[in-house]
Amino acid sequence: MTDPTPPMSHRLFIERLVIAIAIAGVALLLWRLRDLLLLVFGAVLVAVILTVIARPFRERLRLPSALALALAVLILLALFGVAFWMFGAEVIGQSAALQESIPRAWQTLLQRLEPLGLAQPLRDLAETSGGVVSRIGGVAMSVGSGLADTLLVLIGGIYFAAQPDFYRRGVLKLVPKRGRGLAADAIDDSGKALRLWLFGRIISMAIVGLLTGIGLWLLGVPAALTLGLVAAILEFIPFLGPLLAAIPALLLAVATDPALALWVAGLYLLIQQIEGNVVEPLVQQRAVSLPPVLLVFGLVSATLIFGAAGIILGAPLTVVLFVLVKRLYIREALDTPSPIPGEDQT
Repeated sequence: MTDPTPPMSHRLFIERLVIAIAIAGVALLLWRLRDLLLLVFGAVLVAVILTVIARPFRERLRLPSALALALAVLILLALFGVAFWMFGAEVIGQSAALQESIPRAWQTLLQRLEPLGLAQPLRDLAETSGGVVSRIGGVAMSVGSGLADTLLVLIGGIYFAAQPDFYRRGVLKLVPKRGRGLAADAIDDSGKALRLWLFGRIISMAIVGLLTGIGLWLLGVPAALTLGLVAAILEFIPFLGPLLAAIPALLLAVATDPALALWVAGLYLLIQQIEGNVVEPLVQQRAVSLPPVLLVFGLVSATLIFGAAGIILGAPLTVVLFVLVKRLYIREALDTPSPIPGEDQT
């Protein structure tokens, strides 16, 4: 009689084939759910922001976690409300003026470049990149599908911030017992890195927005307040954000006076030099140190995978993945230091 048990080599091949099929299936599922995963990550970002705001109330004032979180939500809403009350009408008025002024400024620029033979190449470049520009313009809406997904991210962030330990334990239960300790350390490290990175970006955004608004106002550029706000918001996007923020200001300056455009270009260049050489090194002393080349390719990869929404969330997502790889693989396998400042380097 023949032995019904297959040889060991056959069984090993079948086991590996099943594992490969399972991995491929999980990868395909994650690819299909990539938009949902991005929404979840957006909710995590909101939770991190709320946790940072609530921490002083919880640790210094000894308030209950629920009350501290409620105060954090109220403070965030109050900040937006006060900002809108103080600058909302002005920003809305300047935004409407910008919508009318920028097309005229574009046509003025083309007319001035016509004698130099540069108008048509510029038109061709604008038509070629029109699809990209329109997608960038819809970044805020592409994170979800509109207001409903934005509310989903905000509500999800509040729930995450309300019970972080509960969701942390839930994630750890998906990991085999022998690896839960390492996974817990990796989650904690990535959360700390994300908080530090967000803190650094908020400081940079505030400084860049303030300097841009004041500088454009002193130069006499129309809608200086709105352009400063745009510069602050786009500063959240590394590399590409400052370039996008400078375009409307340069168009308005060209329409007014070509010499003014040179001053505006110099202003944006000076602000970026201050941000890159003064503000950023000070911030990075207490933030995660991310190699620039990784950040560039991380942004490109996130944009290719998630579309225009990847432009917004690509940088923080790269920070988290970078720390996870350092903690789960490189540090454990090669015994290299952690990227988190102040952490035990042994």
